[in-house]
Amino acid sequence: MAKLADNGQERTPELKEAVAALLILVNAQKTHFTPQGIANLLWATAKLLDTGQERTTEFNEAVVGLLPQVNAQKAQFKPQEIAQLLWSMAKLVDNGQEQTPEFNEAMAALLPYASTQKAQFKPQEIANLLWAIAKLVDNGQKSTPGFNEAVTALLPYVNARKNQCNAQDIASLLWAMAKLADNGLERTPELNEAVNALLPRARAQKDQFIPQHIANLLWAMAKLVDKGLEQTSGLYEAVAVLLPMVNALKDQFIPQHIANLLWAMAKLVDTRQDQTPEFNEAVATLLPHVNALKDQFNPQGIANLLWAMAKLVDNGLERTPEFNQAVVVLLPHVKAQKGQFNAQGITNLLWAMAKLVDTRQDQTPEFNEAVAALLPHVNALKDQFNPQGIANLLWAIAKLGELIELNEFTTTCELLVYQIRETPRLSQQTLLMSLWGVMVCCARLSLATANKNDVLEKLMDDLFTRLGNTSPDNEEDQSIMAMAASWLGRTCPVIPHYQTTISIPQSNFRHQLQSCMPSLKIEEEKCLNLLPPVDLLLPDHNMVIEIQGPSHYASADFQTRNGSTLLKIALLKKSGFEVIEIPANMLRNQDSMKLYIDRLKTRAGIGPQGHSVS
Repeated sequence: MAKLADNGQERTPELKEAVAALLILVNAQKTHFTPQGIANLLWATAKLLDTGQERTTEFNEAVVGLLPQVNAQKAQFKPQEIAQLLWSMAKLVDNGQEQTPEFNEAMAALLPYASTQKAQFKPQEIANLLWAIAKLVDNGQKSTPGFNEAVTALLPYVNARKNQCNAQDIASLLWAMAKLADNGLERTPELNEAVNALLPRARAQKDQFIPQHIANLLWAMAKLVDKGLEQTSGLYEAVAVLLPMVNALKDQFIPQHIANLLWAMAKLVDTRQDQTPEFNEAVATLLPHVNALKDQFNPQGIANLLWAMAKLVDNGLERTPEFNQAVVVLLPHVKAQKGQFNAQGITNLLWAMAKLVDTRQDQTPEFNEAVAALLPHVNALKDQFNPQGIANLLWAIAKLGELIELNEFTTTCELLVYQIRETPRLSQQTLLMSLWGVMVCCARLSLATANKNDVLEKLMDDLFTRLGNTSPDNEEDQSIMAMAASWLGRTCPVIPHYQTTISIPQSNFRHQLQSCMPSLKIEEEKCLNLLPPVDLLLPDHNMVIEIQGPSHYASADFQTRNGSTLLKIALLKKSGFEVIEIPANMLRNQDSMKLYIDRLKTRAGIGPQGHSVS
């Protein structure tokens, strides 16, 4: 009956009644089953549950009654039965089975036999075993020595029997190895060999993969790369043959597949996967399905999708109408499901929304409501964020700047600051992201209240000190260190190299300003105290003029400044400069330009010089 259900048999009243009648007998006769009978029964209960069986009292009693029998007869199970049992137990847990002491004892009893009988497992059984171990660990099972020994024992047989693996085996094995790596499995030579042995098989059997396999394989490859797998030609070739399958099977992917696929493609691009025509076609193919299936994504799917779209845009993906529509339809679901996101989901969502702001996402009411809905959950889940998550949150909240109400902004930043302060060991990137976030928080407070926050500045000093004599290569990280040194009045270990760009509004305004005041000394794109270059400097008046284009704002209103803008303005003021901010949209006609020039004359105390705006 389980096998029939697995192959599409309708769950008629008669089928349900027959199953219900038999479940009662399972418990009643539990001590009479042979090892093969126990294995078949647990497989059947797991498969029935996976295909829609209700968790009735009789069902639960049948499972509970069989588990002690596994322990009692552990030495009599054949290799096939061991694989079947561990697969069944993983599938039961994946569908809500409680991991009782009896369950854990049964599992612990079987694991040594997975190691000792390793040479007798067939390819499908090896795939089922590794899948089961990965699924159990992913569902909260502690990675005990028994688990690790079983994995270590089985990995060499993946390589040895690679030519006997069918499409499902390949997909299950690569998914399992990626999931185990994601949960802390050491990247041993055996693991690398097993992965590399399977990649050519994935290419060879590409036409035999079903939609679930395609989604699992691309997810697995992206995850393995994220966990340090060397990006060989075999990996790129495997990705290349799978991408057209995404397009070919586009109408058969369920919501989870779509979320996993877009996450995988974003992660691959972030780790140097080329955006080939096939890659772009696969992304374009999936985006309309986000819209079509918007009501069916679970919280993790929503978080993964928005993270993926933000990451893709950050790596150069064009903002097509389909892309924009996919973002728009997901935002209300962020608000609706706000209480169901875990710590990782909250981190990914706020990072994504900050990154979308950074790449010119329109800030609709839905966007702002989604941000506001997530912030209280940062406090609620404060003890569950890891150091990288805290750094990402600090960066995101800082980047959103004045889009977040001041009190909420301050409370959330201070909360995260206390969390990061207690973490003794942080990577260089985590330190730099955290340092930038703390600086923006200080900047916003200083601009809004003119008050100094000693706690935040002390942490800023601590983070800067922990970076030591770091000499980062990229301009962004060099700039962070230089700005922190400027704020704290400390020596900077690097001299940042800034690229300079003169915008058309900036050039036009300088021309008109110089025309009105020919004797006025104006310097353009000048770096002051190792800070990013200012648009215009009036050195004789200690005055800076910043022409603020759209990139300086967190919304399209030319009023709500983002974190980068707040920090630059605060640092310039802290260095003793008067800063005049002119929104670029106010320089679109001669009248408004003249108004700003007249104001500058008044502020600088400059009298008429015989010229006017032309």
